[in-house]
Amino acid sequence: MRFPQARFAGVGGARMRAAGLEAWHDCDELAVMGLAEVLRHLPRLLRLRRGLHQRLLDWRPDVFIGIDAPDFNLGLERRLKAAGIPTVHYVSPSVWAWRAGRASRLGRSADRVLCLFPIEPPIYAGHGVDAVFVGHPLADALPLEPDRAAARVRLGLTTDARVLALLPGSRLGEIARLGAIFLQTAARLQRERPGLEILVPAATPACRQAIEALRAAQPDAPRLRLLDGQAQDALVAADAVLLASGTAALEAMLAKCPMVVAYRIAPLTHWLVHALGLMRTRLYSLPNALAGFELVPERMQADCTPETLAATLAPLLDADAPDPALLARFAELHRSLRQDASSRAAEAVAELLERAA
Repeated sequence: MRFPQARFAGVGGARMRAAGLEAWHDCDELAVMGLAEVLRHLPRLLRLRRGLHQRLLDWRPDVFIGIDAPDFNLGLERRLKAAGIPTVHYVSPSVWAWRAGRASRLGRSADRVLCLFPIEPPIYAGHGVDAVFVGHPLADALPLEPDRAAARVRLGLTTDARVLALLPGSRLGEIARLGAIFLQTAARLQRERPGLEILVPAATPACRQAIEALRAAQPDAPRLRLLDGQAQDALVAADAVLLASGTAALEAMLAKCPMVVAYRIAPLTHWLVHALGLMRTRLYSLPNALAGFELVPERMQADCTPETLAATLAPLLDADAPDPALLARFAELHRSLRQDASSRAAEAVAELLERAA
């Protein structure tokens, strides 16, 4: 341990408490999603942040580390930084994809930004912000060579089954926009391949209920298995996956699962994002952004239809084996992210403390 006498206090969950955190608040107190929910809880969240700010000012820690939650943390970090307390923000928002101007905002809040992806520090450097690539914890956690046979055993699948995974998102809004399209795509593929196994990992009980409701409302719904979580097993076991753009695409890449990435937002929102120059890339998924080209198919907006998605997935399901060149590139990107992220993050914070001493 670099600082054996260190005291850790703040906001965290059970695992952080088990690691020695003195929890002033539980992280579940910040877990509010959806505009209406945020508005309803806003007075409480603002009181919590004001109280936390004063308590930190009174304590005067050697460093404050804001972990994700930018809407909550960045304002707090900015005020603590102005008071002379060194600040770190861990997990950069997706400045590589949209609203690159947020890099400057983070620089006003954090003395150092810890990045999960190597494409992020150069963007921050352009805004004069100290940012360090530390690697991705998920790349450390997942093996370079997944055990497909073991995953299939855990899921009760035969070794010769053809398996499609569907991941329409972990938020109810995503499932509402994409769920029916994904199910219609799967139904088309299953009609042409009657033995096709379809796995749908549900991130939460609420997501499971939403998917079940969509399936019940679809006259020609495919035969499928709804899983409670188990997304990683499903990705390792599957021959291909249809997924919503987001962290799931990174998980699929690390699981070495061929994929088709799809997404759709309201047409007006899509037009505004591009008209206002908020989107800085035409590569939406993480595997493609990391590779620098369209490594995996992306089907967005008007291309996000059951017909197009089924046609794009069909060659992946019908291939005798995944494309070796694709798997090699997945492995290369996996190794580039496998940096012992927790140790490197700790080292980056220690460097900041030494510099501030």
